[in-house]
Amino acid sequence: MKKMLLGLLTLSALTGASAASYIGGSVGSGATLHYQTDLTGASAMRYGLNLDATNFNFSRDNVSIGGSVDYLGDFTGTGSALGGLTPYYGLGLGAGVVLGQGGGVSVYPHGTLGLRYNVTDPLSFFVEGNIGPRVTVGGSAASAVQLGSGARIGLNYRLP
Repeated sequence: MKKMLLGLLTLSALTGASAASYIGGSVGSGATLHYQTDLTGASAMRYGLNLDATNFNFSRDNVSIGGSVDYLGDFTGTGSALGGLTPYYGLGLGAGVVLGQGGGVSVYPHGTLGLRYNVTDPLSFFVEGNIGPRVTVGGSAASAVQLGSGARIGLNYRLP
């Protein structure tokens, strides 16, 4: 999983050399660090590492890691009508692995809706929500499919 995320990150950095790149983070339904690169003026790819999935709680008998890859697209022609807020949509795939007691794998395909506000040229804020099925295999429940959802507020900083 880690190698896959690093490979995707490297590939997007090489293919989008002229595209804008961002680093950022968010809090809400967990904490996330992410790297984002523009595909066009109205679409982007975001690669995230879920910090809440690293289980720094030492009372647990396992270690886990999670991440997500999301395609984001702007609803074009709506920014000026909303006072500088740019609405966007997205499709993503989140995944996580737990090693140790109660270990398992989870996959979270999801849809996203959000609003972005550009504060200055390099700095923007966003708020978004996502929903989709969460499929878990292994762990205490052996396997389960549940409806997952999340919401977060975050910050993007455009790299020079």
